[in-house]
Amino acid sequence: MNTVAPALTPTARALTWCLHLMVIGLLALAAGRAVTGDRLHVGLIIATAAACGLVYAAGPVLPGVRGSRRAAGLWLAAVGGCWLLLLALSPDAVWVAFPLYFLQLHLLPRRAGLAAVAATAAAAIAGFAAHQHSFSPAMAIGPALGAAVAVAVVRGYQALYRESEHRRQLIEELTTTRADLAAAQHTAGVLAERDRLAREIHDTLAQGLSSIQLLLRATERALPHTPQNAAHYVEQARQAAVDNLAEARRFVAALTPPALEGTTLADALERLCTTTSARHRLTTRFHLTGEPTPLATAHEVALLRVAQSALANTVRHAEATTADVTLSYLGDRVTLDVVDDGCGFDPARLPAPDPEAGGFGLVAMRTRAQALQGTLTVESAPSHGTALAAQLPLTPPAETEPEARP
Repeated sequence: MNTVAPALTPTARALTWCLHLMVIGLLALAAGRAVTGDRLHVGLIIATAAACGLVYAAGPVLPGVRGSRRAAGLWLAAVGGCWLLLLALSPDAVWVAFPLYFLQLHLLPRRAGLAAVAATAAAAIAGFAAHQHSFSPAMAIGPALGAAVAVAVVRGYQALYRESEHRRQLIEELTTTRADLAAAQHTAGVLAERDRLAREIHDTLAQGLSSIQLLLRATERALPHTPQNAAHYVEQARQAAVDNLAEARRFVAALTPPALEGTTLADALERLCTTTSARHRLTTRFHLTGEPTPLATAHEVALLRVAQSALANTVRHAEATTADVTLSYLGDRVTLDVVDDGCGFDPARLPAPDPEAGGFGLVAMRTRAQALQGTLTVESAPSHGTALAAQLPLTPPAETEPEARP
C-alpha cells in the first residue's frame, strides 16, 4: 500500500463497499448459525462477532489506516485477532478468511501480504479441522482455493490499475505537449506576422514618409526664390501622403497592396517608376522581357515591395540620375532587376540595422525572397552604381499562400 492512498475511483469504491458487505454478512452468518445451530457459547460467539465487526468498521473511519502502513498493519492485526477468537469458537468463521485475504493483499506490502494470506489460510484450515476433530485434504481445498483466487484477483486488479495510471500519465503528458506545441505555434505565428508587418511597413509607409521628407527638404531649398518649384514639391508631398494613407488603411482592411488591385505586376511597376521620376530627380525606366505569366499574389507583392524598397534606397543614398527596373519572365522563374548609376557602396561593409538610422531595407528584401524559395543578390562598388536582382521560382497561385493576407 502506498504511504498516501490514491483517491478512489467509482469502480474501486463499489468494490470496497462489496468487501465491507461481505465481511459484515459473513460475521452475521456466523452469529446466526450459532443461534440456530445450538452451538456452545452462543453468547460469546455473538459478542465476538460483534466485536470483530466493530473493529473492522473502525478501519475505514480512521484516516491513519489509509495513510500509513504501520496503522494499517495494526488494524489488520486487531481484526485478525478477533477473527481467530471467533474461529476458535465457531467453525463458521472460516468463511471470513476470504475477505481478509483481500484486505491483507491491499493494505500490506507485497511479501508481507502474501505471508499474511498464507498464515490466514493455514489458520482457517487448522481451525476448521479442530472443530471437526479430524483432517482431510478436502478441508484445505476451500481456504487454499480462496487464497489463490484472492491473490490472482488482487494482482490482476493492481496490474490494471498500474496500466491505467500509466495511460493517464501518458494522456497528461500528451495534453501538456499539445498545449506547449500550440503555444509554440502561436508564438511562431505571432513572430512571423510581426516580421511580415515590419517588412510591409518598411517597404511602404516608411519609404513613403522618407519620400515626403525629401520633397519637403526640396521645398525648403526652393523657397523663397522659386515658389513654382516649391508648390510642385508640396503637391508631390501631398500626393505621397495620400498614397501612404491609402496603404495605412489597407493594412487595417486586408493588407493587399493598392497598386496591384485591378492591374498587373508590370503595370504596377511601370506606375511606380513614373511616380518615382515625377517626385524625385531620378529618371526611372521600366522594362519588361519575356512572356508574362500569372503569378501568385505572394510573388507579386514580394516583387513590388522589393522594387519599392530598392528605388527608395536609390533615392536616399545613391545620388543617382537614372535607374532601370526590369521584370523578366524566364521560363520557370521570374526576375526583378533594379540598376542605378549612383555612387555605389561596398556590400561587405554595410552598417548594422538601426531603429534611428535605418538599414533594414536589404534585410527585408532578402527575407521576402527567401520566404518564397527565391534569392536576392546585390552587386555594387564605390563609384560604380548598384545592381540588385530578386529571383523567384514560378509557383501556381493555388500552391502559395498570399503573403499580403493576414
